[in-house]
Amino acid sequence: MTYDLAVWEGERPADDKAAGRAFTDLYDRYVDTEEEHPPTKRIAAYVAALLDRWCDLTEDEEETSPWSTGPLIGEASGPLVYFPMRWSMAEEASAYAATLAESMGLVCFDPQQNRLRP
Repeated sequence: MTYDLAVWEGERPADDKAAGRAFTDLYDRYVDTEEEHPPTKRIAAYVAALLDRWCDLTEDEEETSPWSTGPLIGEASGPLVYFPMRWSMAEEASAYAATLAESMGLVCFDPQQNRLRP
């Protein structure tokens, strides 16, 4: 079981409902498509900052990484990164990821709860 977060560039939506629509639109455009979209510089910097805190799953020899997929940058497409984390570490990792996104001027959305974070 995994826990997913979505982080993207753009203005913070007015409320959770608007964020859900924005996430769906971005997902349809950048993830659920055959077209390749390299991550934007800001999203690549965000992923790099996450990997400064915890190693990539591809380098995790001691099972300390919260990520459920690797390389983590592979989950980034255009202005969006939609990534899974291990359920056992989701609380700590998602709180850090949400705070980091906010500090970098990015939007963080929790698709499980259909709400903006933090």
